[in-house]
Order: sequence, then structure tokens, then C-alpha cells
Amino acid sequence: MTKKPNTKRMLIETASRLFRMRGYDGVGLNDILKESGIPKGSLYHYFPEGKEGLAVEAIRHTKEIVVGFIEEVFERVEDPVKAVQEHIYKLAEAMRDEKEPVGFPIGAIASEKHSTSEPIRKACHLAFEEWKEMYAGKFLKAGYSEKQAENFGIIILAVIEGGILLSLTCKSVKPLRVIAEQIPMLLTEKNE
Repeated sequence: MTKKPNTKRMLIETASRLFRMRGYDGVGLNDILKESGIPKGSLYHYFPEGKEGLAVEAIRHTKEIVVGFIEEVFERVEDPVKAVQEHIYKLAEAMRDEKEPVGFPIGAIASEKHSTSEPIRKACHLAFEEWKEMYAGKFLKAGYSEKQAENFGIIILAVIEGGILLSLTCKSVKPLRVIAEQIPMLLTEKNE
């Protein structure tokens, strides 16, 4: 591979990791440059819009990480309720990783920038929509009605995002584990 794609990718991966841990406002371009070891000129070469343009790409990158995380469990566990439950348990495990903590995938950026940056708001919206559709699709494939699958997609996304926030603020994965335990009661029988 040439240096240019690696440089751009390194900037995106570094920004993605830092934004997950500190949010948009908690990360400066100098933080990204220092951690990545990339010169400032390269950043503006790839991202002439600066931090906002880099953030949009970092959100897309984070979205793909989460998609892979969801797919891994959903491909292995057929029952949709059990798959969601397993997904949340695995997320709780990942949040305990001291070397590469998960942080808040895009929730922090979404809450900080939804009213001040339309490109960032749109990127966050698209990520949330794709995740929600993956959750809904798992239930649709299992024979749930379109309406119920869509509703479950929204519920799952909301409880996971809320569980991550609670887990981060109380410095414990207990909220996510409680949510995982309650999933079978929350996602009730199929409605025809």
C-alpha cells in the first residue's frame, strides 16, 4: 500500500478512537496529530474542512466497527432476542477492556454537535439508522411484523445508547448487564 491511504486511514482511526473516548469538544486537532504522528499539512490535505470533515469520516469508521460487532453475534445466534441479549453482554465485556476501551461510539458527538454541525448530525443519524435497521432486520427475518421489528429496532438502539451512557458515568458495566438480563421481557412475543 502507498503512504497516502495509510496516512488518511491513520488519521480517521485515531480521530475515531479519541472521539469515542472524549467526545468532539474534548479532542483538538493537535491531539489527533500528536497521537497519530501525522503532520498538520497531511491532515488538511485529506480533510480541507478540518476537524468537522475528519469527524464525519471518524463517525463513518466507528459505525463500521459497530456494524462488525453486531454482525459477529447476529450471524452466530439465530434467535433475535438471544442475539440482542448476547450482543449487549459482549458490549459490556468490551467496555471493560483497559487497553482499548469502547467509550461512547457516537453518542457524545451526536449530543454535542446535533444543533451546530449539520454534516456531523447527518453522519450520526445515518449511523444510528443503520444500527437500528440491523436490529430490526434480525426480528423481521425471524418472522416478526414489519411494525414490531421497526419498534424493536428503536427500543434496542435506545436502551443500548442509554446503557452505555449510564455505564460510563457510573464506571461500571452493571447498567448494560441489567439491560441484557431484561431484554427477554422487554422484547415480547411476536405480534402478527
